[in-house]
Amino acid sequence: MLLPCVEILIVHHDSADGTRRIAREYGARIVTADRNSTLNRYLDQASHDWILCMQPGESITESLQASLFEWRALPRDGVVGVAFSVCVRQQTGEIWRELPGPEIRLIPRNWNQWHERLPAHNPTAVVLEGKLLRFDFP
Repeated sequence: MLLPCVEILIVHHDSADGTRRIAREYGARIVTADRNSTLNRYLDQASHDWILCMQPGESITESLQASLFEWRALPRDGVVGVAFSVCVRQQTGEIWRELPGPEIRLIPRNWNQWHERLPAHNPTAVVLEGKLLRFDFP
């Protein structure tokens, strides 16, 4: 669940699964992906100043959810250019493994280090408690 999130914005890439239906059930706003657009376009579509970026097949643990609730309660005055990372556990078949280094996932809308992808790791990013789970779907 994404309970700590105020808004859920899904960038839909025309999959044939139940993404649209499930997104609507949770009150998400759906934007159709455009191959000719930059990823910054999707940041601009968000209604809030901070964005938690997730990929398909990812979920947050209860401890990361708690960290996000705590983080959300902190004052944001003067926070510019800061990004936050999370540790990722990935399922491969029946095996779970920790990915090396945390990945940047929580960014301010005006973050200037977006280069068509989020950098996997940045030592200046603050690491949040908890894990992001990446599921392997056949």
